[in-house]
Amino acid sequence: MGRVIRGQRKGAGGIFKSHNKHRKGAAKLRPVDYAERHGYIKGVVKEIIHDPGRGAPLAKVDFRDPYKFRHNKELFIAAEGMYSGQFIYCGRKATMTIGNVLPVGQLPEGTAICNVEEKSGDRGKLARASGGYATIVAHNPDTKKTKIKLPSGAKKTIQSQNRAMVGIIAGGGRTEKPILKAGRAYHKYKAKRNCW
Repeated sequence: MGRVIRGQRKGAGGIFKSHNKHRKGAAKLRPVDYAERHGYIKGVVKEIIHDPGRGAPLAKVDFRDPYKFRHNKELFIAAEGMYSGQFIYCGRKATMTIGNVLPVGQLPEGTAICNVEEKSGDRGKLARASGGYATIVAHNPDTKKTKIKLPSGAKKTIQSQNRAMVGIIAGGGRTEKPILKAGRAYHKYKAKRNCW
């Protein structure tokens, strides 16, 4: 009998079902609103939590709703250096400190950014893996576009109004620790369920 090919050994095939029972939720930026477009809004990091199936930790951020008497809770991917109790500022006039969310056009060239919007208002699509970051390469004020360098090394041009978080994603160097045992690999992929 012939050799079992790698695709069959890996178990590729069948209907994919993601293991999402213990996951904490979708990590996104705030929905863009008037407060962010023209000024800034303040939130506070309530806690930093682990999300199985993701290498990076998540931050629970509490914002006061600018229009209604209520609080909105958002789930951000934590930037390196974030801590519980930290104030997070989102908007055009926010300061350039780690964890704050600003349009990329407001940031100087060479800034390390993460959780970058690909299209304005999509709440973060690029540079979201642990230890990942994009770098602002150049601004073009005439076309209102900004060129960024992605973690892969590829250059991409996006709208200057697209938002991004300042800093790099926490959890960098995660892959440097050896797994050592098959059991650890088993538990890792059992939680992730994207390769089994």
